[in-house]
Amino acid sequence: MKYQHIVFDIDGTLINTEDAILHSLQDTLEKCIHEKVPIKQLLFVMGITGEDALRQLKINNIPLALKLWEENIKKYSNTITIYDGIQDLLNSLSECDCKIGIATSKTKAEFKDDFDRFGLNHYFKTIICADDTTEHKPSPEPLLKYIEISGAYNERILYIGDSKYDSLCAKNAEVDFALAMWGSHTRELEADYFIETPNDLLVLHPARN
Repeated sequence: MKYQHIVFDIDGTLINTEDAILHSLQDTLEKCIHEKVPIKQLLFVMGITGEDALRQLKINNIPLALKLWEENIKKYSNTITIYDGIQDLLNSLSECDCKIGIATSKTKAEFKDDFDRFGLNHYFKTIICADDTTEHKPSPEPLLKYIEISGAYNERILYIGDSKYDSLCAKNAEVDFALAMWGSHTRELEADYFIETPNDLLVLHPARN
């Protein structure tokens, strides 16, 4: 593999949090704006910070809504799972001559609540959360912060994600991008690779234009 650093998004890439995030947001909005927003209309929030999501939804009291959302998501925590094949993939990558990292829109608190339980943290040498940057995906700043901390060269990094925000973040940082099809809702995104299963990452085939 030509890449020295494999960097992952979390939601929709390493773990399946979609039901938990969307249903807890739906509950939060029902309380805040007294309206049950269809789940389909909330899909855009996957891949961005909670604060950015609420801002786009034009919620007035964002700090209060964030706190309520944080409480609501606990009701759905049992629906959060690791995607099939991720554990084996991380085991394989850890045996290769490459470093594994994370660049996520989760805050450190969300990372602890949603991800720590799976016992995967030891695989990742560098972890960039939303608290670590002032700008977030689709800005390149999360990956640029990763580069700053890890000392990696952008051309030796592959970023794995599931959303347009991940794709744009990689493009803006001049980093190659692989679309995790197991968590993505569309193939209509710019990517260097389209990977159907986690195991496919080990044998990459460039995307056809």
